[in-house]
This record gives sequence, structure tokens and C-alpha cells, in this order.
Amino acid sequence: MLIGLIRHGQTDWNLIGKIQGRTDIPLNENGRNQAKLLADRLSQDTYTWDYVISSGLQRAEETASIIAKSLNIPLLPPDGRLIERSYGQVEGTTQEERVARWGDQWRDQDLGQETNDEVRARAMQFLQDMSGQHSNSNILMVSHGSFLAQLYLALFQERFQENIKNLSFTVLEKRDLQWSPILYNCTRHLEETNV
Repeated sequence: MLIGLIRHGQTDWNLIGKIQGRTDIPLNENGRNQAKLLADRLSQDTYTWDYVISSGLQRAEETASIIAKSLNIPLLPPDGRLIERSYGQVEGTTQEERVARWGDQWRDQDLGQETNDEVRARAMQFLQDMSGQHSNSNILMVSHGSFLAQLYLALFQERFQENIKNLSFTVLEKRDLQWSPILYNCTRHLEETNV
């Protein structure tokens, strides 16, 4: 089984550095173009994909829909476990606003945000369920930056820690009971066209 992990395309909040969390911000035009570029790449890739699934937030759903339509594969109903981390009071703020309100150590304060352990637990439960239900399929999953970062930390500890870019593409292969990375945080499809 392969699972392709995709961060949604760009939004206006991404451009200005606002934390989105569960705030339901749509893709901007560049984000839609990014999704089309990844869909083009996937249509020429050596892997065959059977399904696409996303979180219930519109930026992920629209990214998934663009890809599913381009690849002519089913778009599964959204899975709430793939939703972005809840950031509580921090949602909708820029780095400058966060530091002004709560100081440099804002991440260490209880501002209503979901914990790393909570995000990791639902991410791992999703992977376990997918490998049980679709063990003979290859699935594309469209989610969110912090969610994906926590999933990678749950799977690989400190091995992968770079920033998860918009429309990045990671491929994991299930071998026995382990997930192994084949590709990590790749944005080749965007870099070739300077998007």
C-alpha cells in the first residue's frame, strides 16, 4: 500500500503568514494552479492512485477535488481526523501579532491549541484505519501543514523536520507493519514552473 500525503494549495492567509488552524480559508488562485500542477505531475508519475481523501476544510477539499478530477479517480468523503490542528486564540494571527500578544514563547502557553500528542494520535489512527480498509489500494490524502508535520514526527521521530510547503508531496509505503518514506516534502512540480 502507498499513501501520498499532500499539503493543500496556497491561501491568502498563507501569503501573509497568518495561522489558519481550523479557520475555513479557501484556496487562492495560485493555490488552485498549484493543485493543477501536482495533478499534472501525478498523471505522469509511475505510481497509480486509486482514491483521494481530504479533511473537511475547503482549502484541502478543493485541492483534493482538482486532483481527483484530473486523475479521474474517486474522491472519498472527507475524514475529520485529517483536519488541521486547532490553534485556539492563535488562529488568524501573524508571527508579529503572536509575539506582541504572548511573547516569543507563545507556543509553550495554553492558548486553546490542540496538543502535539492529540494531533499525532488521530493521524496515526487514520493511517491504521486506511491500511486496514484499503490495504490493496494507493491513496492520496490532502491535509494541512501542522497535521502532516506531527504525523511525520510520530512516524519518524526527529528524522524529518523541515517546513511542510504548500502542495508538497510525500509518499509512504506500508511494508509489513512499518511505513517507509519513498519521497518526502517534494515540490518539484512547483519549482519547475516557478509558481
